Amino acid sequence: MAAKIRKGDLVEVVRGRTSDEKKLKERNARREAEGLEPLAPGDKGKQGRVIKVFPAEQKVLVEGVNLKTRHVKQGARQQAGGISTVEAPISVAKVALVDPDTKKPVRVGFKEEQVERNGRSKTIRTRVIRSGENAGKEV
Repeated sequence: MAAKIRKGDLVEVVRGRTSDEKKLKERNARREAEGLEPLAPGDKGKQGRVIKVFPAEQKVLVEGVNLKTRHVKQGARQQAGGISTVEAPISVAKVALVDPDTKKPVRVGFKEEQVERNGRSKTIRTRVIRSGENAGKEV
């Protein structure tokens, strides 16, 4: 699955806690009625570019998604200490590639082509959209 997502791709978080204000208010109203603390908004629906891919762990680093707070101590390497916010890796299963034209998440497959170079035949795999109005288009 990690082969479908590369550095620089635009992805959207499709699983996890929602960031939709209306749904968030409804959910927290139910929790308040039950005597529970409200939950913070999540990353579902957010889009961002892939900064780094970790194929062994099946995770990706996406800018502006899954932000974590780190307390950094002042030291020789770091000039200033304090609290900084950094992106943490997120599972590949929770993100989907986004079609650059429609800006909506799409399902991706592969198309294999036989190309002849220098008298040798080589198979090239390209990513293509599997369904919708742009089916068959390369991503």
